[in-house]
Amino acid sequence: MWIRLRQIAVVTSDLHKSATDIGTVLGVEACFTDPGVKQFGLKNMLWPIGTQFLEVVTPIAEGTAGGRYIERRGGDSGYMVITQVDDVARRRERAAELGIRIAFDLSHPGDHDGIQLHPGDTGGSFFEMDQMTMEGGDAEGGPWYPAGRNWEPYVRTDAVEGITAAELQSPEPEALAKRWADMAEIDLGSDADGNPAFELDNATLRFVEATDGRGEGLGGIDVKVADRDAVLAGAKARDCYVSDDEVAVAGLRVYLT
Repeated sequence: MWIRLRQIAVVTSDLHKSATDIGTVLGVEACFTDPGVKQFGLKNMLWPIGTQFLEVVTPIAEGTAGGRYIERRGGDSGYMVITQVDDVARRRERAAELGIRIAFDLSHPGDHDGIQLHPGDTGGSFFEMDQMTMEGGDAEGGPWYPAGRNWEPYVRTDAVEGITAAELQSPEPEALAKRWADMAEIDLGSDADGNPAFELDNATLRFVEATDGRGEGLGGIDVKVADRDAVLAGAKARDCYVSDDEVAVAGLRVYLT
C-alpha cells in the first residue's frame, strides 16, 4: 500500500484576503472552485503547489462545521490533511478496526472514492484518504478529482515547488502521532529534532507540542522553496512575514525549506 500527501485544506473567515495572501506570498495561481462544497455551507478555492494543492474553505452559511472549527481554534486554521491512497477499501477496513467514524463518504463513480475520518476520533484535524479511480489515477502527480479536470495549466513553481511536510500540534503530540500512524498503518519514528513523525511516500507528518494557545490542530506545513527572496518579499508586502524561514498565511505556519 502507498499513501501520498496530496492536499492541505485551511478554513478562513475571509476568502478574499486569504486568496490574496496565498497568491502574493507563494507565487501560485488559483486553479479551481468546487461548487460541490456548497452542500456543506462552504465556498472554496484551490491552488496547485507543484502536483499538490492548497485549499481554502470559508463558511457561507450559519452553523457549519468549518465555522465551528474557526471558533474553536480562535481564528483561521489548518483544517484537513488530504492524502491519496491506492486502496481506499482497506482504509475503510482500518478505520472500522480502530473504531474511527467516517465523517463523510466521497464517492464519484469512475473518478474518485474517498473517506473523511471524523476529527473527533482522529484528533488534530480531518484526515482524508482518496483514491483516484479514473484512468491513470494511480500515477504520481496524476489526475486529482478535487481540483477539477484542468489544473495543470495553472501550476506555477517559480517561488515554491511542493509541500514536503505537515505539522500537527497537540498537548500530547506522542499520543496524537501514534493515533495517526495507526490509521496510516506506518511505523512511527522521529524527525531530526526529535519530534514524533512518520513518512508518507512524498512527505513527512510530524507532531509537535501545542504552544500557541490554540490547542490541537493542523498548525503548519513545510514548502520546498525555489525563490526565497520572492516569497519573503511577498510576505512582507502582505504582512505575513514571521522570519526568513517562516511566513504565515490563512492561519497556517509555512516553513520555507
